[in-house]
Amino acid sequence: MRVDLFDFDLPPERIALRPVEPREAARLLVVRPGMAPELEDRHVGDLPQLLAPGDALVVNDTRVLPARLDGIRSRAGGSDVRVEAMLHKRLGADSWLALARPGKRLASGDVILFRSEDGAATLAATIVAKGEGGEVTLRFEAAGAALDEAVAHVGHMPLPPYIAARRAEDAQDRADYQTMFATAEGSVAAPTAGLHFTPTLTDCLTQRGVELHRVTLHVGAGTFLPVKAEDTAGHRMHAEWGEVSAATAEALNAVKARGGRVVTVGSTATRLIESAAVSGRLAAWQGETDIFITPGYRFRFIDAMMTNFHLPRSTLVMLVAALVGHETQKRAYAHAIDAGYRFYSYGDACLLFPERSR
Repeated sequence: MRVDLFDFDLPPERIALRPVEPREAARLLVVRPGMAPELEDRHVGDLPQLLAPGDALVVNDTRVLPARLDGIRSRAGGSDVRVEAMLHKRLGADSWLALARPGKRLASGDVILFRSEDGAATLAATIVAKGEGGEVTLRFEAAGAALDEAVAHVGHMPLPPYIAARRAEDAQDRADYQTMFATAEGSVAAPTAGLHFTPTLTDCLTQRGVELHRVTLHVGAGTFLPVKAEDTAGHRMHAEWGEVSAATAEALNAVKARGGRVVTVGSTATRLIESAAVSGRLAAWQGETDIFITPGYRFRFIDAMMTNFHLPRSTLVMLVAALVGHETQKRAYAHAIDAGYRFYSYGDACLLFPERSR
């Protein structure tokens, strides 16, 4: 499909710069294609009433790293250069792939000294390889748990570009940009649909008889990359590491067998579950997935998805269109804009049910 078919105009004031409090007070657009009403304005706190006993929610338990590092490149005989590096894939105990700026002024062998904002903590790394588009391989002076601790002191939360361009990251983001499920460290972006959940909401869901199961998919920096191809067939999807445990696969298969619905929380959980599903059943799975879901895709396992509102021309809005239908997706987004919904990572959410033909 043509990528421009997934374009739309979003007023800048619709981009949320902070989450609402409490989290479950965020608005929730319920989308039921082919039913009346097709679009229903609710709140995230209404989820227990929108789901049925025996249904299951699947959340992503990845934890966001403070993956944005600011530093100075030093080179013998050369001038110092300020560098920003975004870690996005761990290669070993002491090595990471990173997207670095300004990439053109960096070379293999350069040493970068990263500092915390107050200057109290430092961390040195050497560029051992350089790829395309500003990608570099960094080998740090620390390794393993010591490196993780150093990054935690030196790094900044990697706020999405549409937030970072309008305000600076601050201490509040350390809490705001993590879900309550975050335990498996490894993401450079939050699985944002999960940001709406609180202990109060999960308690209400449990009392309703709705199960909650965890999977892990580490979100990479590629989630923010625009689709530059003119047609979806020309886009190469970024790969992300994920895992579905045998226990989770067994539990979700049991939910389906007794007639319950599997509702994924976020595009990350959706892509992972669909990667692990074979012939209508879910299997234990571990590895990298680059699944690209666009209209025409036949969903293998999920019954509904909760997600935030996504960027124009993004792979995520294409996934939404694949589930509810392209025309329904366009109507839903137009309604959300007109009705004042808040968009993107800190914004409101939607609960999407598939086209009735599925």
